[in-house]
Amino acid sequence: MHRTNLSLIYVAAYLLGSGIFLLLAPRLALALLLSTGDYGEILPRLTGLLLLGLGILVVQIIRYRVAALYPTTLAVRVVFCVGFLALYGLSRDPLFLVLLAVVGLGVLATSVSYILDRREAAH
Repeated sequence: MHRTNLSLIYVAAYLLGSGIFLLLAPRLALALLLSTGDYGEILPRLTGLLLLGLGILVVQIIRYRVAALYPTTLAVRVVFCVGFLALYGLSRDPLFLVLLAVVGLGVLATSVSYILDRREAAH
């Protein structure tokens, strides 16, 4: 499961990076994510805290190679992608399409890595 573990580095990077950025400069972070909505300062900072927490958990999954949680990381991100589509449908805020692209790329990378790792382990 070496490839899958490596693919999660991308996930940890965007979670930690965006979490810190949303905590420290929420308006700038949202502008760079192409947001057209007004979310104030507090809700983006709360989101940043949650992303930071998730990022720390993913770092620990990588660090300890918790292969049993690899499928769960995929499932959670698929749920997020569906949610981003729904939120875009409600708001028409491009922010949610950007988030879909970032998270979707990670889902693709982890999915391919997971399939390849499983095939290799079966032989």
